[in-house]
Amino acid sequence: MSPVRDAVVADPAGTLLALDFDGTLAHIVDDPTQAYAQEHAVAALSRLGGVLGQVAIITGRPVAQALELGGFVGLDGLDRLIILGQYGAERWRATDGEPAPIERPDAIVRLVEVLPGWLAGHGAGHVRLEDKGLAVAIHTRGIDPQSLTSLAAPLSELADELGLVVEPGRQVMELRTPGADKGYALRGLVEETGARHVIFAGDDLGDLPAFEAVEALRGEGLDGLLICSASAEQDALVARADIVLDGPDAVATWLEELADEF
Repeated sequence: MSPVRDAVVADPAGTLLALDFDGTLAHIVDDPTQAYAQEHAVAALSRLGGVLGQVAIITGRPVAQALELGGFVGLDGLDRLIILGQYGAERWRATDGEPAPIERPDAIVRLVEVLPGWLAGHGAGHVRLEDKGLAVAIHTRGIDPQSLTSLAAPLSELADELGLVVEPGRQVMELRTPGADKGYALRGLVEETGARHVIFAGDDLGDLPAFEAVEALRGEGLDGLLICSASAEQDALVARADIVLDGPDAVATWLEELADEF
């Protein structure tokens, strides 16, 4: 057992457990509307939610999607769950009831209008678009994985024109509103909860800011444990992780083993 895990077991009330959703709690699938959370992971989080200081999901998905695909509502132990959606731009606590409607910024309204034609003009009218309210994701999984390479530079130019930022991921690229990332979101939770031990698990480039936040928090005297849900598609987190697990099924097993400690 690692020293941080020892500290978590000794002081569960002082622990913040935060996890990404896609690729960490749920398998990556061709259709993102079918990316349901791994059931054993959800059951383990339900057990951990009753003993840890705070359990949180920090995801690029809208809160409503994470709730639907996670099946978290009404579960024992998750009555204090926090979900920070769209990289922290949305916030939901289990006591809030239904998530608040998303107020779509003008830049996203304009993006939704122009993007289909823009993609068609760049030979990519066949990709899958996902409207997240504060972002639009361009998915190529199961369609044309290589097209994102040629689209990267022109999409960055389009994002600049609209005042948006580009968030690359595993066979996906998002254009989203600026001002939020998982590092800021995680730090906010640490400050809010007064956590003394922080665990974060992620799988993709969008999780790097959270990894960086945990590394900085270690320098400030907090315990930090970084978990990479590894895949053949993305290895950016592997060298920075304390624990490397083989995808969501292994993450679920790790969570079950932690829950067994209490």
